[in-house]
Amino acid sequence: LMNLNKAGVEELTTLPGVGSAKAGAIVAYREKSGPFTNIEELVAVKGFGTKLLGRIRDMITIQDK
Repeated sequence: LMNLNKAGVEELTTLPGVGSAKAGAIVAYREKSGPFTNIEELVAVKGFGTKLLGRIRDMITIQDK
């Protein structure tokens, strides 16, 4: 599982449907708003919707495991 609160742009782009622009938006959102508190918060990031979240949900986490 990839931790959304720790992954960098390069790592995030390995997720299906996540290119460098979306990966950069995740990092920028995290820097502005602080760490994600739940996975659903990802839809607040520009370029993300529930459909994409559904595709990657099983590949991401917000906590260390």
